[in-house]
Amino acid sequence: MAVTDQQRISYIASQAADARLNVELQTEEMTLNLGPQHPATHGTLRIVARLDGEQVVKADVVCGYMHRGYEKLTEVRTFPQVTTLINRIDWLSSFANEVPFILAAEDLMEIEAPPRAQWIRTLFFELSRIANITLFIGEMGVQLGAITPVFFAFRDREYVLNLIESATGGRFHPNFDRIGGIKDDLPKGWIAETKDAMRRIRGYCDELEQLLMGNEIFEARTRGVGVIPADVGLSYGLSGANIRASGVDWDLRRDAPSPLAWKELDWKVWTHPDGDSFARYWVRLQETREATLMVDQLLDGLPSGPIQAKVPRIIKVPAGEAWAHTENPLGEMGYYVVSQGGLGPFRCKIRSASFHNVSITPWLLKGVYVPDIITILSSLYFILGDIDR
Repeated sequence: MAVTDQQRISYIASQAADARLNVELQTEEMTLNLGPQHPATHGTLRIVARLDGEQVVKADVVCGYMHRGYEKLTEVRTFPQVTTLINRIDWLSSFANEVPFILAAEDLMEIEAPPRAQWIRTLFFELSRIANITLFIGEMGVQLGAITPVFFAFRDREYVLNLIESATGGRFHPNFDRIGGIKDDLPKGWIAETKDAMRRIRGYCDELEQLLMGNEIFEARTRGVGVIPADVGLSYGLSGANIRASGVDWDLRRDAPSPLAWKELDWKVWTHPDGDSFARYWVRLQETREATLMVDQLLDGLPSGPIQAKVPRIIKVPAGEAWAHTENPLGEMGYYVVSQGGLGPFRCKIRSASFHNVSITPWLLKGVYVPDIITILSSLYFILGDIDR
């Protein structure tokens, strides 16, 4: 039977009335648990999000699921043994975690490692940065549905891990730093192999730039998403690429006194004015390229000489307090070490980058939509061992 014009008008009117009624109805909020096991988090984290439809009203971060008590464990270790422990805080940075603790111990003992040891420390610090951030700039694509970049990341990151393993004996946890210097000198042929690996990493960065940064889906999901104003980021204690992506030109390698070789190199601190998820990705991509150029300069200018200062066979650190911090791959990493003149620390307070970087999450997630939660979390880039100390 044919539908008359009057019936059609009546149907449209009834649908419009239903629509007006639905708009006026108050919908109940819903609680959504992300985690405590979710693929977008590098470890075990839980986000409790209160939703109004698909929009986040409130989000609470629940951490502590993998807390291992690093700060207390240092109290029952000798000073040389602590490096093995703190390698595992941010397991992707490994060697970089050792350096500020060793610098604090050396400060208390009033000794300084020889120049060659300091340059090699800087060299492995930057290799740790490359190994860490290389994985991030590949994995960020996975969180948005692009799986190819992470295959490239694991492919080329292996070259850097091979270098670390061949020189230190440890692939993920080198335990290579020593009070007064380093464990061993560089093996034969290592310098040429490292330069070749740095060329490969720069090629990898170019591939990622073509695959992701010009991709309209990637840009739509990251530009204007998770914007952190500079003043808000600083108030939450953000550091590293997360704060530089909000336009803050601050890098401890350049701006803090350090015996390491960063000030002997010609390099650039990268910033971005937008403060969004795209900016955080862009800054880390540029920093990876910059780190490869720094490694090349370190290899070219590597001084000769000893790799270890004269220290007692059994190390007893004089009583006192010392603070040392460095620009780790995830941001500022610091150790406040208290000694009472014994074989190990009396107390050790650890300032980890991820703990401060993730502190802004409740503020940052408010008002965003559910799909953007994963984008924002992955752009902040945190390691759970670095949070649950």
